[in-house]
Amino acid sequence: MKLLLTSAGVNNKSIHDVLVDMLDKPIADSNALCIPTAMYGHPWVGPGVKTWQFISGKSENPMVDLGWKSVGVLELTALPSISRDRWVPLVRETDVLLVAGGDALFLYHWMRQSGLADLLPSLKALYVGMSAGSMVMAPNIGELFVGWTAPTGSDETLGLVDFSIFPHLEHEMLPNNTMAAAESWATEIQGQAYAIDDQTAIKVIDGTVEVVSEGKWRHFTL
Repeated sequence: MKLLLTSAGVNNKSIHDVLVDMLDKPIADSNALCIPTAMYGHPWVGPGVKTWQFISGKSENPMVDLGWKSVGVLELTALPSISRDRWVPLVRETDVLLVAGGDALFLYHWMRQSGLADLLPSLKALYVGMSAGSMVMAPNIGELFVGWTAPTGSDETLGLVDFSIFPHLEHEMLPNNTMAAAESWATEIQGQAYAIDDQTAIKVIDGTVEVVSEGKWRHFTL
């Protein structure tokens, strides 16, 4: 898999350049599917106007509005109600998945329920996550980020990478997202973890991890 795990989208030149490099063709020739599902699970961002802004490319976090050849919507909560023949070929043929932020456990639940989680390791598409869309790739998210309660009651997520992510480090609108809070969170995680601010992303290709940043980040190996 090829993953570009961001805190706040493709919002600086360094992250944009890495995105272009990870695609096997220009953005203008690439077809994208956006996945807004995580937004519905978080009271700050969905449902409502912010979900529409993400889908329409009018949000403050550049993802959908980067000049793709086409952009479709893949709503995971709808997929269990329709035949897999109607959506699996679409996912297999797309060039990039643009996965919104919101609630990581809500997203994980619907990735499992929809069947997308089982497809992800075999896809050729580039996966671009934002906030919860990035966090869901980790083995777990830590109690600090538990909002929506999963049926299992745990903070487990996909485990497609071997590290966890603390997004929006030292964000002015999130006064609790301090480096000290990230250190405490990482101690609980008891494994590899990254704290990243909104000018930082993590590039993963075949398990090789590279941090791309014009801001602040920290790697924890507790």
